Amino acid sequence: MKTLRIALVIAGLAAAGQAQAVGVGVRAGTTGLGGDFGFSIAPTLLARIGYSWLDYGMDVEATDMKYDGKLKLSNLSALLDWSPLGPFRVTGGFVFNDNRVNVTSVPVGGTYTLNGNTYNANAVGSIEGEVKVGNKAAPYLGIGYGNVATAGVNFYFDLGVIFQGSPTASLTANCAPAIAGTPACSKLQSDVQAEEERLANDIAGLKYYPVANIGITVGF
Repeated sequence: MKTLRIALVIAGLAAAGQAQAVGVGVRAGTTGLGGDFGFSIAPTLLARIGYSWLDYGMDVEATDMKYDGKLKLSNLSALLDWSPLGPFRVTGGFVFNDNRVNVTSVPVGGTYTLNGNTYNANAVGSIEGEVKVGNKAAPYLGIGYGNVATAGVNFYFDLGVIFQGSPTASLTANCAPAIAGTPACSKLQSDVQAEEERLANDIAGLKYYPVANIGITVGF
């Protein structure tokens, strides 16, 4: 994946050397903070290579359990902007991502309830895991206004969807020393596996990630 990303950047820079117009942009939105490098390849067609990232704390309550979550976004985009109607455009391409949410369980009233069983939080230790996207190379389709390679200082925005596929979930129980190696620990781990399946089912519908970004461009 890293080799592919480097190749995309090199190919983009090489193509830009022969392009009629180039530009850079900075943006913010649902994919985080980032920037774009764009260049024209035809009168109404431009190419864009961009990167965005974000770390953000959040609560996750997809099941009966409550989790402290850490959203981590990392997206490298390779896009084509087609502008048949002036500054208005249609955009398509791929987003190569490492998006995930790291989760740590939070006890409610000093207890965890897993698979119908109640555990004292002090005896359990911690339950941790992550939720990851299904497609590391996710197709993108959207609309927008403004092009990165337009001469001068301008603004641009994107509205679209990343088709990231069904997310996957993984959870791990870290038994406290008081129950480590006992049947109670084995029971806890079994219930955590059931919770993992419930979490996966609850987030299965999050196949599509909405994109709404706005930024400023400088074109040459």
